[in-house]
Amino acid sequence: MVADLSQSAFLKAARGEAVPHTPVWFMRQAGRSLPEYLKVREGVAMLDSCMNADLITEITLQPVRRYGTDAAIFFSDIVLPLKAVGVDLDIKPGVGPVIANPVRTLADVAAIPDLTPEHVPFITQAVKNLVAELGATPLIGFAGAPFTVASYLIEGGPSKEYAKTKALMFGAPDIWDALMRKIAGISAAFLEVQVGAGASAIQLFDSWAGASTVADYRERVMPYSSMVLERAGRLGVPRIHFGVNTGHLLGLMGEAGADVVGVDWRTPLADGIAAAGDRGVQGNLDPTLVFAPTELMLARAAEVIETGRSATGHIFNLGHGVIPTTDPDQLKRLTEYVQSYPLA
Repeated sequence: MVADLSQSAFLKAARGEAVPHTPVWFMRQAGRSLPEYLKVREGVAMLDSCMNADLITEITLQPVRRYGTDAAIFFSDIVLPLKAVGVDLDIKPGVGPVIANPVRTLADVAAIPDLTPEHVPFITQAVKNLVAELGATPLIGFAGAPFTVASYLIEGGPSKEYAKTKALMFGAPDIWDALMRKIAGISAAFLEVQVGAGASAIQLFDSWAGASTVADYRERVMPYSSMVLERAGRLGVPRIHFGVNTGHLLGLMGEAGADVVGVDWRTPLADGIAAAGDRGVQGNLDPTLVFAPTELMLARAAEVIETGRSATGHIFNLGHGVIPTTDPDQLKRLTEYVQSYPLA
C-alpha cells in the first residue's frame, strides 16, 4: 500500500501551496549529534555505512523517530556515487574524502564510469525500505552538485582555497567541461535511482559553490548544475538547491532549475526570499543558536518563521548542517516549536 503524501506540509511548501504549519527538517539531522547514530556506526567506516541498505535505513529513520520532522533526508555522502563507480577514495575521520588519484587529464575523466542502477543496488533497496517505514513522511533524495564533487576529485580532498580546482577551471576548460558533464551525469543518475525507488523530493548540495564569483558561477558552474536539475525535473518531484556562503548566488541557483532555494545563515532570509523570486526558500536558523538559551533560540526561530511567511513557500531548516555536539533535546524543542507555531 502506497502512503498518502498529499497532506505533507513539506511537499506542500516545496510546491508553494498553503501549509497547516511551517514544515521543518534539518540538514545532517541523521548523524553524530545522535547517540543512537554513534551506536550503530561503532566500528563501521563511513562509506561502508553508506553502502549497507539496513544501516542506511536505520540511520535515516533515527531523527524522524526522535524529532518527528516533516521529512527524512536520505543518509549518504557526497562522494558515495564516485566510490560506487570505482573511484579510489576513502573518507578519513577528521579529514573528509581523500581521492587516491586526483583528476588532471581528459584520460582521468574518461576513466570514471557513468553510474547505473547496477552500481548502487543498496540505494534502491534502502529507499524502498524507507518509503515503507516512513509512511506519510516524505523522503528527500540526496546528491552533490558538480562543482563540489569536482573540487574533491581535483584537489584530492577537502580544500579552503580551491586553487587546483580553479586552475583547472580557468586553464583547461576542455578538461573542466568533460569532468563537470561526467559528474552531472553521475549525480543525475544517483537522484533518478532514489526517486525511482520512491523518494518524494531531491536536494542538490553544492557545498562549496560559494567560492565562485557571480560571473564564474554563471559561466562555469551553473550550466552543469542545470543539467542535474533538468533531469531531476523530469521525475516530477520538488527540487531543492543548497550551497554554503552562496548569498551572492541565490538568484542563479534558483534559475539553475530549483523549485526551492536553500539559504544559509549568513544571508538574511528576507534577502534570500527576494533573490528566489517566485521559488520557495529553505532555512535558515544559525546552527549555533541551538547552543543558546532555549528562549533565545525559539525567539530567533520565530523571526525566521515570520520572515518566511512572505515567501512563495518556506521550509524551516538550519542554515547549514546540524553541528555534531548539538543537544538532541534542543532540536526536539525546536521541531515542536516550529510545527506548533500558529500561521493563522
